[in-house]
Amino acid sequence: ELENLSDAPFSGDEENGGSEERKTEINGNWIPATSITEAKINAKAKRRLRKNSSRDSGRGDSVSDNGETLKTGVVVPTSPKGKLLDRRSRSGKGRGLPKKGGAGGKGVWGTPGQVYDVEEVDIKDPNYDDDQENCVYETVVLPLDERAFEKTLTPIIQEYFEHGDTNEVSEMLKDLNLGEMKYSVPVLAVSLALEGKASHREMTSKLISDLCGTVVSKTDVEKSFDRLLKELPELVLDSPRAPQV
Repeated sequence: ELENLSDAPFSGDEENGGSEERKTEINGNWIPATSITEAKINAKAKRRLRKNSSRDSGRGDSVSDNGETLKTGVVVPTSPKGKLLDRRSRSGKGRGLPKKGGAGGKGVWGTPGQVYDVEEVDIKDPNYDDDQENCVYETVVLPLDERAFEKTLTPIIQEYFEHGDTNEVSEMLKDLNLGEMKYSVPVLAVSLALEGKASHREMTSKLISDLCGTVVSKTDVEKSFDRLLKELPELVLDSPRAPQV
């Protein structure tokens, strides 16, 4: 029996059976090493589950090992790197302040009080034009058509019947581009006066007299009264006393 013993810590069967599963004695029972490893992994997973469950117990959601909730469907980040790159507020609510203080984004003017330098013209720019620096820009007002003319001048004349200032009417008409519709100014004024009071007709006479030579010419006044006489049958429908007036 002594000769059969060897110096190795394992018996002959254990030496020759290298491919066999190693066993460990626990409490007098021989248990395979793979079973112990699986038990440690399961225990670790249970501890992690209990830790996540206690953390999220206030929300009433049970969290699995991979960070997925079982009820609400909200994914709980388990990776520290994922939490680091998360730009959302930790409390779930923002402070209500504009991003970057309202500056730095596309289509914004910049921070309040910021002063910009005058942009210098680059002579080497292929789009540079020497004559462009000497240009004088003027506001172009398009001439009024018949529909826009009546819509624009009707409130001006009606306000004149209230204040009676011919100079104000003259200044307002000069800002408009009447074009070929100048002769229609007396036509519209007389048409509105026929529907008004006798005082309105007297004010219209004074207005035409003051506008003649400044806004309208004598030729325009003659043309306007020729048109009034041609449209007299239509004016009678609204103002029966139009021929006498």
